Amino acid sequence: MAAPMANLEVLPRSVRLTLLLGLIALAVFPYMSGPYYTEMVTRMMIMAIFAMSLDLLQGVTGLVSLGHAAFFGIAGYTLAFLTPAVEPVSLWWTLPLAVLSSALAALVIGFFVVRTKGIYFIMVTMAFAQMIYYLFFDNKVLGGSDGLYINFRPDASLFGWLPFDLENRVTLYYATLVLLVGCYLFLRSLLWSPFGRALAAIRVNEHRMCAAGFNTFGYKLTAFTLAGAMAGFAGYFYGMQTGYANPELMGFHLSAHSIMMVILGGMGNFAGAIVGAFAFEYLLHLFKELPVIGGIDFGKHWQLWMGFFIVAVVMFAPRGLLGLMDRLGRGRGPRGERHE
Repeated sequence: MAAPMANLEVLPRSVRLTLLLGLIALAVFPYMSGPYYTEMVTRMMIMAIFAMSLDLLQGVTGLVSLGHAAFFGIAGYTLAFLTPAVEPVSLWWTLPLAVLSSALAALVIGFFVVRTKGIYFIMVTMAFAQMIYYLFFDNKVLGGSDGLYINFRPDASLFGWLPFDLENRVTLYYATLVLLVGCYLFLRSLLWSPFGRALAAIRVNEHRMCAAGFNTFGYKLTAFTLAGAMAGFAGYFYGMQTGYANPELMGFHLSAHSIMMVILGGMGNFAGAIVGAFAFEYLLHLFKELPVIGGIDFGKHWQLWMGFFIVAVVMFAPRGLLGLMDRLGRGRGPRGERHE
């Protein structure tokens, strides 16, 4: 499969219909389930926002980052630092500040890393993320290995009026759903803007874009910064939901998980990142709950089953779950796929 054709940018009608049905299901889900599953799906939506932010780099621009979780964690820590121990803090200034913190970190790190390419880019992003990880892990002032607790969710009051209460799990669910839809619509419009088409062209052939007079460094740095900012949205909501921020939010494992989400769903269209995040988180829960059979604890080895599943998707559905849905909807094999 040629590299330019590996991304399902144009979503077929059958896939769009499936996504619409999924959105309707999300809209009514809290009324059909209990508190546990409402919390679980809220987390899935947060991870979907995180996966979309990485898809802007990996799927659209062609930059594979192993340090993307650093920006996720920075926003969570920003909320933790800004929240007093005895009262909630305002949503309306802490959310922009947390996202700005992640964006600034991405801008500074990106200024160095986007000058590299290929395996060097991957290793340098991981190196910067590990530096930030150990900065927080080894520093007691920053919470150390235990991290910091967030005792109150942010207050959404405006001049004494409370439009919604984020302490309510259903309200937080719908706030996350609105953010998820908003991020998706923004990124889809960005994908088909002149800026987005330039990023896609850089992925396909950066040398040709340079020859055409495009400042590819500036485009890639902008994409890296924007992706970091969107990861900040996810990190802020994750800290708000869970009530803590610890160094694991910046670790290599979370960055690797986000890459697997993007690959699992299908790169370059953002809907794939959402589907991949939901599938990954559900499979994670499913594999961890596997029973003990014949003295073997299958749930303990959930990483093995997840690895097998990811390998199977890469082999038999290289365009991810959305690409597989497209193929099944058309009733054609891999050679009969039509690339739009």
